[in-house]
Amino acid sequence: MDVRILWSLSVNQLEDDLALPAQDSTARCSTTRRTVPTSLPTVGTMQPWGGRGRFGAVLTAMATPFDGDGRLDVGGAVRLAQWLADQGNDGLVLAGTTGEAPTLSDEEKARLWSAVAAEVDIAVLAGSGTNDTRHSVELTKKAEQAGVDGILAVTPYYNRPSQAGLEAHFSAVAESTSLPVLIYDIPVRTGRKLAGSTILRLAEQVPNVVGVKDAAGDVASTAALVADAPDGFEVYSGDDALTLPLLAVGAVGVIGVATHWATPHFVRMTELFHKGDPEGAARVNAKLIRSYRFESGDEAPNPVPVKAMLAAMGLPGGRTRPPMGPQPDWLEAAALEVLEDLEGA
Repeated sequence: MDVRILWSLSVNQLEDDLALPAQDSTARCSTTRRTVPTSLPTVGTMQPWGGRGRFGAVLTAMATPFDGDGRLDVGGAVRLAQWLADQGNDGLVLAGTTGEAPTLSDEEKARLWSAVAAEVDIAVLAGSGTNDTRHSVELTKKAEQAGVDGILAVTPYYNRPSQAGLEAHFSAVAESTSLPVLIYDIPVRTGRKLAGSTILRLAEQVPNVVGVKDAAGDVASTAALVADAPDGFEVYSGDDALTLPLLAVGAVGVIGVATHWATPHFVRMTELFHKGDPEGAARVNAKLIRSYRFESGDEAPNPVPVKAMLAAMGLPGGRTRPPMGPQPDWLEAAALEVLEDLEGA
């Protein structure tokens, strides 16, 4: 039997085993959008779409589909977004790192944001940050016009501003919009770590800076940030492999990569943890370790493996745009092995 059929069956079995609501794989999401709360939630309050935090608990940093000629595939993006919603994602980030933002034009980003936001009923966040403050402000305004629910603003990369420069940058981006803003701290890609004190000043002084996507890889520093942050300021894991440790120090959820193919596992892991069963959450996490190892590496950095996985699953994706790639010959077979491993988990 085709491994893609087996994988689909295994997801349905996982839903039965974990008492998750069954998803109709042919369903398409209603165009009636859920509203992201404008007021800060009480810590621990479950949100209307079943997650924790204002955007939910499990979100995917969605890959951007391209056609065979490398052009933006808007229809494919909508289909992929709807499929991810059907799998149980609470939200999506569009045009982030996994979405190949550096290779997308402003016009492509606007088309992507608008098309997907109109066709799914889960939270949509726009990756509108760049290493140019004025450009980031312009993109953020376009994202709000496109109808998204929030902004993900990455630390300016390559030019390595001071902490004062970073604070001014994020303040300008947030002040240009009425949308809630998540800061994205990923020093391995940007070359600059956001200091905890900088994040805290933004959280305290800029009303719509509501949280951080944390891919800094320093759980102890995150614990200190959570302890000192104002009520309602939220941390999302930006590193799949550190999701469970970050939940343990107060994160509300994950903006993931392996969620492209393992959303039900992430949903179950976060649910078990928040219900007071860390041992059960650890068992689910153990089943995801091979996915964590697959999603990025020196020979195939993210999002190259995601595109291979989408191909293996028969979902829209296409190949990555240069300079990402080329895809190693062995990668799609490795993707099938990851799916088979999840089936047997």
